[in-house]
Amino acid sequence: MITKNVSNVAKALEGVSSNMTLMLGGFGLCGIPENSIAELVRLNISEIICISNNAGVDDFGLGLLLQKKQIKKMISSYVGENAEFERQMLSGELEVELIPQGTLAERCRSAQMGIPAFYTPAGYGTEVSKGKEVRDFEGKPHLLEHAFKADFSLIKAWKGDTAGNLVFKGTARNFNAPMAGAANICVAEVEELVPVGKLDPNQIHIPGIFIDRIFQGKNYEKRIEQRTLTQK
Repeated sequence: MITKNVSNVAKALEGVSSNMTLMLGGFGLCGIPENSIAELVRLNISEIICISNNAGVDDFGLGLLLQKKQIKKMISSYVGENAEFERQMLSGELEVELIPQGTLAERCRSAQMGIPAFYTPAGYGTEVSKGKEVRDFEGKPHLLEHAFKADFSLIKAWKGDTAGNLVFKGTARNFNAPMAGAANICVAEVEELVPVGKLDPNQIHIPGIFIDRIFQGKNYEKRIEQRTLTQK
């Protein structure tokens, strides 16, 4: 059995450098690759093009990279929780491409599956459609969207084995799963790493064939993005 396991995050991110396009998984602050983000901050690489559903918050997640101005361009869907992101975007320091959430997920999945492009009705007639090919299907206009091309995808799972098989928990699956195998190299960090054979084959969400490197992370904070309280 091929072992994808590496000893730590530094080994996992070998080859990552400035001016690369990186996919980073997660949904809000759920299931973000915290250890990998911390390593990117430590490496102090710059001019990153970042593909991620969210931009983190000011002092956590991708917000840490934004604080140090390591990101050149954000390709995202929802970015409303980060004041520093807003400041950089409005000042012109940060290039931003906003994409409908379903389209963002499908562009990741298409890259994962080797599909170069697809048509979708989402975004037709809006700013999203500018410069894109339009084709009618059953009388409804659709936009041509292309699969992403990325150097690394950095994802996080709840459990994994040394062959790279992954199990996600809850909404962490939303973008981590389609980003697996969607770049030249996929790195998975997991909360719990187990030997091959310990995971129930019927519960595996992503097979190890999509993963190039896997390591067990540590010190996960698991913050709540928006805490809602009911007063009695």
